[in-house]
Amino acid sequence: MKIPRVPAMAKWVSKVLRKKRIAIPLSIALLLFLLYNGFVNYNEPTQIGIARNLVSGKMSLQEGGGFFFAPPWVWVARVDTRPMRIAVTSGGRGYSAKLVQFDKNYWEEFVATEGWRYYWLSNRISFNLSYDDEYRGMKDIMRGYAYSAKHYPFVVVLEEYEVR
Repeated sequence: MKIPRVPAMAKWVSKVLRKKRIAIPLSIALLLFLLYNGFVNYNEPTQIGIARNLVSGKMSLQEGGGFFFAPPWVWVARVDTRPMRIAVTSGGRGYSAKLVQFDKNYWEEFVATEGWRYYWLSNRISFNLSYDDEYRGMKDIMRGYAYSAKHYPFVVVLEEYEVR
């Protein structure tokens, strides 16, 4: 079958979609895609979800991995709870690194301090290409709180590595 030029494309698409063997599966696939993206979110077993209801402003915690169902006006930001190595990257010989972990029991304090947003987007657009380790997303946020002079309860320092 020869594909027509752009002006006749609308007629060709309309003709193809009128065929039931194409239109019905395509409609079902589109409906399932819209339902999944509007009502379902997935968390890995090592993640928590901080759900925010945009209508009421209430927030809740989604613990454990798996699928969660919520209305489309409930948005979920995922936070990784695995231990992560963070460091002050430098060309010098002084070396400082920490093994830190997010404490999910203090997620409300974290949101009160940081605010609710998609934490994955933190430092995504960066032109610092000179180091092997680039801190993006939750790892970048945890690095800031771990090296802060103030102690935050949602950051647990498991181990500190320092050259003396």
